[in-house]
Amino acid sequence: MNSCTVIFDLGGVIIDWNPRYLYRKLFNNDETAMECFLSTVCTSSWNEKQDAGRSFAEGSASLKQLHPDKADLIDAWFQRYDEMLGGEIPGTVEILRELRLRSVPIYALSNWSAETFPFALARFEFLKWFNGVMLSGEVKVLKPNRRIFEIFLETFEIDPSHAIYIDDRAENVKTAVDLRMSGVVFKDSSTLRGELILAGLIPE
Repeated sequence: MNSCTVIFDLGGVIIDWNPRYLYRKLFNNDETAMECFLSTVCTSSWNEKQDAGRSFAEGSASLKQLHPDKADLIDAWFQRYDEMLGGEIPGTVEILRELRLRSVPIYALSNWSAETFPFALARFEFLKWFNGVMLSGEVKVLKPNRRIFEIFLETFEIDPSHAIYIDDRAENVKTAVDLRMSGVVFKDSSTLRGELILAGLIPE
């Protein structure tokens, strides 16, 4: 595949993000209490609203009304967000580096709050390598909604028939494929490397 653009999801593909890295410390390794909190207070669906553009001030205030005894734990989500960033996914950044050295256009499309992304940007130099980055929190649409992909393709003037989209969530990859992109469901960096070798984007 010549003159191809490669588009990466970030969390779970390039960056290891997990709120448990922070809350395990805050709950003194009490896994049961931590999981209860993450399933009933700061839930995935609550966090997705921030990824969709709601401010953390608003999101936290609404939760603290319901759970006033958990106020400090709720505030920690934003205040100590950088402690949820575990590091790079092994091997993927090396693939990113190889693509960049071969002048393959690389982009990122991520469900991520515009307020918390600066924490990652300050920590990970490779986030500056991308030709462009689009966050759901900026455009206020979440993957797998088709619209965020359309906005992305229009904004960066990318031909979907000459693009590969990589994501750890199959439903997001399906939307990309429906829009005529090639899709890769990310499992690990060695499998991804094989896919990109087959596409002729990096050497064996």
